[in-house]
Amino acid sequence: MIFEKITSKGIASNSYFVASKGEAFVVDPRRDIDVYLALLQENDAKLVAIFDTHRNEDFVNGSPELANSTGAIIYHGNKLAFKYGTSVKEGDVFKIGDMNINILETPGHTPESISIIIKNSAHPDYPFMVFTGDTLFAGDVGRIDFYRNTKKQLEAAGWLHDSLFNKLLKLGDHTIVLPAHGEGSICGGGISGIPFTTIGYEKKTNPKLLLSKEEFISFKSTEKFEIAPHMTVLEKFNLEGPPILAGLIQPPSLSVKEVKQFIAQGAQIIDVREPESFAGGHIPNTISIWKNGLPTYALWLLSYDKPIVLIKSTHQDIEQSVRYLIRLGFDNIIGYLRGFREWYMNGEEISKTDIWSVHELYRNIDYDNIFILDVRTSRSIADSGKIKGSHHVFLGELSQRLAEIPMDKKICVYCDSGFKAKAGASMLIKNGYKNVASVFGSMTAWKNAGYPIE
Repeated sequence: MIFEKITSKGIASNSYFVASKGEAFVVDPRRDIDVYLALLQENDAKLVAIFDTHRNEDFVNGSPELANSTGAIIYHGNKLAFKYGTSVKEGDVFKIGDMNINILETPGHTPESISIIIKNSAHPDYPFMVFTGDTLFAGDVGRIDFYRNTKKQLEAAGWLHDSLFNKLLKLGDHTIVLPAHGEGSICGGGISGIPFTTIGYEKKTNPKLLLSKEEFISFKSTEKFEIAPHMTVLEKFNLEGPPILAGLIQPPSLSVKEVKQFIAQGAQIIDVREPESFAGGHIPNTISIWKNGLPTYALWLLSYDKPIVLIKSTHQDIEQSVRYLIRLGFDNIIGYLRGFREWYMNGEEISKTDIWSVHELYRNIDYDNIFILDVRTSRSIADSGKIKGSHHVFLGELSQRLAEIPMDKKICVYCDSGFKAKAGASMLIKNGYKNVASVFGSMTAWKNAGYPIE
């Protein structure tokens, strides 16, 4: 058997390629499919099946794209009315190479969620691996607040408990668990960083699996995470099928004149350089989203109906930024500036943003004249505390909650380490705030400096 785990950075999603005797299948593919095509060629295999464990909310399923290129059949759960692919039910079995592929319905995270069990045909009574989607992770279980309905979430908590305790945990302690996400994903609150796990290990160490049924349902039915408004767009894509790209988008390099024209036409100008580069100089009224922040914060800060122009440093690779965006369905990338150097060498105006160290913030705290803005998630604050007197507005909600932020004070923005702070500062400045500073190092530096938290 040939096995490959493909992890997509940023969204921390896992997809899997498995082949045996010239036949292959893929589980939960991403939209930029070149990695799977290369594996098929490398292993002289034909793709016969694509399994979606569930309809994703945090990235665009790559199944339609991969099926279009290979002719493979897409299989998914039967509790949603997908406009593509073929529904499967519990007990369905597929023979691929010398593997038996068994379908297990495991609702909870979503009603149509399935898990896919691999059994070696020589030992058909013993599960070898199970692809658990967003039902079971290393160190955590799937979130169920996407139902956006308290009564439905309570019901889903019961489904999830049944899927875990009456189905997955009964597969045997030896069974290798292959989840759809790893550490850093928004699909769980405490996903471990270990690359692989087993049913037995999770039974012993996963804190959610150590709860009683009543404790589990009470906790999961009230658990809440931030939900980006654009996640509904991804849900629609993944129910109806996204546009077929037939290859990676190749946005053109733009001249300064062309960038200025797109700015005048209302395009979204996104600077993907590091925060310190943005602070030192940038195109006026642009938004800072560092490259590796795109997978998370594009869903909150960008629009699907306006074209996107990317601003990068001279030596920065543009391809990874494009991959991040198309995985989220942002196909409206119309080009990029070769480097910010092109802008200022053309004699154009530049803007700078104020930066403070944590020492400057500590020395200058004056609550009458300074508004300290924390743009982290609620979970980050719960885990690590906050600066005394700071006000919390999550970065993704900032543009909707500007009324809570005074115009007549110095705004000092901080986050975990300074990346989200710079994005928040750029948004405030774009919305007319004149006296804004981002705090470099933010909460990490604040704690390392020994300053008090609450």
